[in-house]
Amino acid sequence: MAEAERGLTGSPAASAQPMQADIESLPALFGRLGDEVMKLVDTKLNLIKVELKEDASVYARNSAMMVVGGVVATVGLALILVAVACFVSLLFDNDAGTATRYTPKSYGWGFAITGLVIAAIGGVLAFVAKNRMASYNPAPTASLEEIRKDKQWLKNEI
Repeated sequence: MAEAERGLTGSPAASAQPMQADIESLPALFGRLGDEVMKLVDTKLNLIKVELKEDASVYARNSAMMVVGGVVATVGLALILVAVACFVSLLFDNDAGTATRYTPKSYGWGFAITGLVIAAIGGVLAFVAKNRMASYNPAPTASLEEIRKDKQWLKNEI
């Protein structure tokens, strides 16, 4: 009989201990959940930082290419202007008995051809860099996709 009484009196105390353990572990679970959420947010922020650095490097590289193309095109334009000056000098040329090997006309054609080639190269460089920058999507797509996946996962779990 004493054993039966112990069994009856022991069972409520035994059932109270697991309930108390569940209550004590609930704050710990919320604490761990908060820690995991913070880790997730930190990871997502780091991913966004990496993508933004990559975007910045792409823009820096293409901007540098545009600047180089502009400088090269400017040099070509300067050569074309020198050629124009040589052709203008022909207006004042006096060929009366001078036997020169190179005339302002030959210098003019040389500068004109060189200037056109260099200006074309510079223009192509600047145009290619501009098109690359226009077609590049600066949005951090991988980060946004990960955030969408996390959002969908949270909707499914909750």
